[in-house]
Amino acid sequence: MTRPDAPPWRATYRLQISATFTFDDARDVVPYLADLGISHLYLSPILEAVRGSTHGYDGTDPTRVSAERGGEDALRALADEAHRHGLGVLVDIVPNHLAASDETPWWTDPDERAVVFDVDDDRGWYRRFFDIDGLAGVRQEDPAVFERTHAKVLELVRDGVADGLRIDHPDGLADPAGYLERLAEAAGVPIWIEKVLHTGERLRPWPVEGTVGYEVLGDLDHLWTAPEGEQPITAAYRELTGDLQSFEAVVSQAKQEQIRGAFRPELEHLAGLAPDIALVDLERAVTDLPCYRTYVRPGGIADEDRELVAGLRTSEPMRARLLLEEPGSEELVSRYQQLTPPVSAKGIEDTAFYRSTRLLAHNEVGGDPGTWARSPAAVHDAAEDRAAHHPRNLLAGTTHDTKRSADTRARLLALTHDASRFDEHVRRWFAVTDDLVTDAGPRPAERWYLFQTLLGAWPITFDRLEEHLTKALREAGRITDWVDPDPEREDAVIAFARRLLDHTGFWADFSPYAAEVAAAGERISIGQALLRATLPGVCDTYQGDESWFLSLVDPDVRRPLDWSGRRAQLDALVAGSAPTRATAKLFVLHRALDLRRRRPEPFAGDHRRLDAPDGTFAFVRGGEVAVAVALRPDTTTEVQLPPGRWRDVLGGVDHDLDLGAAVWERRADDDAPDPEEHP
Repeated sequence: MTRPDAPPWRATYRLQISATFTFDDARDVVPYLADLGISHLYLSPILEAVRGSTHGYDGTDPTRVSAERGGEDALRALADEAHRHGLGVLVDIVPNHLAASDETPWWTDPDERAVVFDVDDDRGWYRRFFDIDGLAGVRQEDPAVFERTHAKVLELVRDGVADGLRIDHPDGLADPAGYLERLAEAAGVPIWIEKVLHTGERLRPWPVEGTVGYEVLGDLDHLWTAPEGEQPITAAYRELTGDLQSFEAVVSQAKQEQIRGAFRPELEHLAGLAPDIALVDLERAVTDLPCYRTYVRPGGIADEDRELVAGLRTSEPMRARLLLEEPGSEELVSRYQQLTPPVSAKGIEDTAFYRSTRLLAHNEVGGDPGTWARSPAAVHDAAEDRAAHHPRNLLAGTTHDTKRSADTRARLLALTHDASRFDEHVRRWFAVTDDLVTDAGPRPAERWYLFQTLLGAWPITFDRLEEHLTKALREAGRITDWVDPDPEREDAVIAFARRLLDHTGFWADFSPYAAEVAAAGERISIGQALLRATLPGVCDTYQGDESWFLSLVDPDVRRPLDWSGRRAQLDALVAGSAPTRATAKLFVLHRALDLRRRRPEPFAGDHRRLDAPDGTFAFVRGGEVAVAVALRPDTTTEVQLPPGRWRDVLGGVDHDLDLGAAVWERRADDDAPDPEEHP
């Protein structure tokens, strides 16, 4: 049950707990996070995991708190420290799977394995998490298994250690709705789910606060994408790389490769449940689905699921079974619904995102590379809908799973605002680096990818760049892959990147342009940070992302942080120092979160769009807080505020920064006027 003195949900801050950043280390940063304006610590998985795990999603014993991360006493001490500073705790749990490892007691005991895990020992088959042999699915549909795997978590909830739960990958479960209903009843605290909503997909009516916010991330990235940039960037991409395929075609091919390759065992298991259905019909039923999964279960089938099944290129008998219209189809439907999410995720996010790379800012969890831009009206519609139905949905910009941090993506979004200049520069880079290419590579597509990566993440060490490029090449699966890597082709790309760092002709052109892109990206990042703090929902900040944070995909996103430096920056701002370019993002986020703390009522109210000129996005929350952000480099935050007296929340200090973001709070009639008042 919710603690009587638990704080309202305003702003979460994700901390990656590991053997090198323990519960004790997290306790040390609590005062800083309280001063920043955070309301809840948001902890990565806290239970026992495989030794040396840097993320905790490979759990071994859900009945114990991780000793490597500090143990239960340290966790409880962290929660106590958070409570002393007025913060709560949100805990990430992983019900879908545990490690198929000798370190997992229930896996090593054959009797326990048969009860807890989703296995078929006669066939030597078990349900995996995605295509990872070392992670085995857990049978959460069994109430007894649910009780055993959640006993410790529910104890922590009852004791007030955990004020909310974040559920990893519920789409992998046999019955997500049933699981969430059982958990909500047992826990009695707010629940968020890691659910990726595809374009046009709505969250089902489950007992949750909402998602972890990937759809919001996608909305904001496409909001800052200039429509006029599509034609020149697309033309340059096609001409320079030779890739003429649509993103949808790339996804279709990638999903077919997944079902015929990595997920062949799961497909064969599915075929064994429907021996009269042609294999091609099973394949199409899996790969054609335009979202992660359907949610068919006995007792009622939603219209959305009927529409999804009707759109599949499969046989009528298969469609009938997927809607439980034939007796005995329950097992087939369950296995089908557990198979489509990993095929979709691996095909899209872990393959197509690395093959179809027109604009890497769009190749993001929650993003849609097949869509270029999103209108302000569409983003307002989404915000109004969220305020009405999921007002505590998380608003994410960077997570441990994002392919690039929000700041890295923002730089790449800036390319769309003057696409003809990017076109000129990238063609020049291809020309001046032709002499670095060997017979072994890189291909034009890999050079395009590298140039965008450098624009987004520079400055970056070569070690980080090499690690990222190796992962990107293997995920793409064009010249190498994880199962059968090609060292010669990989080395050719890495060698090109190494020689590029010493190529004076390239850097003479790249450096000044990259500096311009970085500055433009910072303005975008500041605007997005303000929207995450003020739109309907709960502001979510990934560790380090309150300040400038240029990162690439995991494991780069988990590298150590300079906490003392961030503390010093915040202290200076709180003491009244003017923001600088180095602290501009932190300044805006801190002021916005302080406003939410001082005046929570407007943020519990509605979202109303405010008339704004083209290139400006503006709204009012609860009639008392107004926000405006510039979406283009040549637009401002000048808007006509509603009648009344308003105070500039970002004012009061002298600086010459063009933030491209503004927020005002309505003043009470009896307040004395101040220099920042706007009539």
